[in-house]
Amino acid sequence: MSDLTHSPNIFHPTKPSAVGSRNSLAQEGRDQKREYDNLVQEETDRIMETIHSKLPPEVLEKLDVTGGLKEKLYNYFNQNYQNMFNRYITTTEDEMVKKIRNFIDKEENKSLARYTPKEIASMLDEIAGSDKFNTGEIEKSIVNMYGHLQGHIQRGMNDLENETNSLLRQKTDVGAFIRGENAYSVVKCAFKDSSHKPKTVSDVKLSVNILDSELISPIFQYQATVEFLIKDQISRTITNLIDQEIERYQDQLIDEGREELTDSEIIFEKMKRVPEFTDDDADDETSKRYTFLAKDLMDKIEGLRAEIDPNQFDPINIRENLKKIIDMENIRNRGFNTVINSITSILDTSKMGYQYVENLKNARELIIREYEDTDAYQLPDERYQIRLKYYDSEQLLKERDAYDQQLESFRREIQRLYDVVEQTYLDSRSRFSVTDYEDLSRRLSKKIRKRREGVSFEESGDPLVQEMRKVWNEIARMKVDETDTERLNRTYLYEKDLFKKMLGHLSKRIEVLYGYRNPKERVILDQRVEFLRKQFDDFDYLINPYHIQSGLVLDVDITSIKRKKYTLNSMANVLNEFLHGISKGFQDAAFAAFKRRRSTVRDDITMSFGADYEDVGEDSVPTVSAEPQKGGSGSSVKGQADVSPGKGDISGDDLQEL
Repeated sequence: MSDLTHSPNIFHPTKPSAVGSRNSLAQEGRDQKREYDNLVQEETDRIMETIHSKLPPEVLEKLDVTGGLKEKLYNYFNQNYQNMFNRYITTTEDEMVKKIRNFIDKEENKSLARYTPKEIASMLDEIAGSDKFNTGEIEKSIVNMYGHLQGHIQRGMNDLENETNSLLRQKTDVGAFIRGENAYSVVKCAFKDSSHKPKTVSDVKLSVNILDSELISPIFQYQATVEFLIKDQISRTITNLIDQEIERYQDQLIDEGREELTDSEIIFEKMKRVPEFTDDDADDETSKRYTFLAKDLMDKIEGLRAEIDPNQFDPINIRENLKKIIDMENIRNRGFNTVINSITSILDTSKMGYQYVENLKNARELIIREYEDTDAYQLPDERYQIRLKYYDSEQLLKERDAYDQQLESFRREIQRLYDVVEQTYLDSRSRFSVTDYEDLSRRLSKKIRKRREGVSFEESGDPLVQEMRKVWNEIARMKVDETDTERLNRTYLYEKDLFKKMLGHLSKRIEVLYGYRNPKERVILDQRVEFLRKQFDDFDYLINPYHIQSGLVLDVDITSIKRKKYTLNSMANVLNEFLHGISKGFQDAAFAAFKRRRSTVRDDITMSFGADYEDVGEDSVPTVSAEPQKGGSGSSVKGQADVSPGKGDISGDDLQEL
């Protein structure tokens, strides 16, 4: 029996052609273990040298540089590079060799079994077909294998990066949780001690807002009308056509030796071209807005939503068929379904299982919890919860109204409790004893008034304090008047700080009022203060809807042990991979529109025979001669030829109109 295994069903760690083997036939007997040991050892030594050279001596004395740190680095490289990269690379190579070998055997057998004349066989070979050199399945298999390999390598490198950062920082913060390229999307991120285990467990709150313009696949509400979906597709088409026009105009300017458009000029040029594709006349059937879809068809689908009343449904009607075309393209659900598939697949691949998922499809909301139970005292200390919801502008307005009403309710209840505690404190004070500044001020107020009556206001310049209106509450500083911008984007930072200080002041007031006594009135007041404090802290932990824009909101609640941080580190990789997969990210328009200028491309780099080039002056217009040059062996091309298709006649006076 041969040592070379030809069956793809054999799994063995050392046989050269088995699945999962670390020894590959394609490597011709190389000692992979020794090679990767040298590689890992070299990388570990390099990092250790960097640490020795970068860190000061007093820090090196406190680190276990020669012992534990080097061993940890070696283990990270060994686990994430050798075990994973080696096995997947060798498996990929062997599987590719097997597929190519089987493909060649199949083609040879097909040729041997052919009993056709030679002319017909050659003619069929020239015509080809679906079974002629059909490498599509092999290419898909190779792409899938390398795609999975790249995903595993990237995930392993992310783990290595997070673990190394955590090891060097000796702490966990927002920078280690969310990476720099996605930091702009963070709405709120807070680390705090757990309420029932503050010494050992941390609670992390992360809220990310991905705008509509940043989504790779746009999301629409389920009840969006068919008319809105079609108009959105037409708008995207118009924008793409305008961009193509601007690009062709830029190319023409370069061909004419003129300066390219600046960023501001490009914006105005795009605005000038909008009337060429659409207009505001919605009643005229010949309007440019109905170039892509006729007015009578647009009228048929007016007000048509995701569902049609069964009593009015007719499969032969025009509107039903238009709706069917939109539904077959899955424009309505494509974006949200892509987001759900992305987050669930990343969680499964990252071994972040979940026992509870609720997909509210029509509401465009997804809730994932690691455990079904919601009682924090019954759950383990390592857990997470994800809430994914898409908001449009109308929903945000409703959320802001509810946020305002909730904050106003807290203001009334806290003010009511403040009045009750203050009145209880005033009633308990003795008229003849002095316990605080208020008692002393009240006792001396008559003497102060009598002393100030002999001095006129013009002489002293100051009125009596008792006669002045009190504008400072002695708990928080005075609030600055709001502008229109602040009224439209309320932060409520002053109110939240004031309410927290008021609750703290009430706790101290109750302690001074009752001391070590614990009557029934104190129990009632303490319970009310604690209840309002807990409810307000939970409210303050939520996202302020005034700081959310239309788009996707990802709200993650994580509970993790401080010395373990398993869920925290794993969720960091999940979120970064998720944001990279569904979001285009922040793009500066100047950098996004930048491309290599054609004026910097040299024509003399690519040389060819049979053509003589002549210099063209800066002020001359290049032309192309269609007649062959007499007396020469080949044709001569003078100047530059405009061979770009569809380039319209664009006058050179467009820039002057700006």
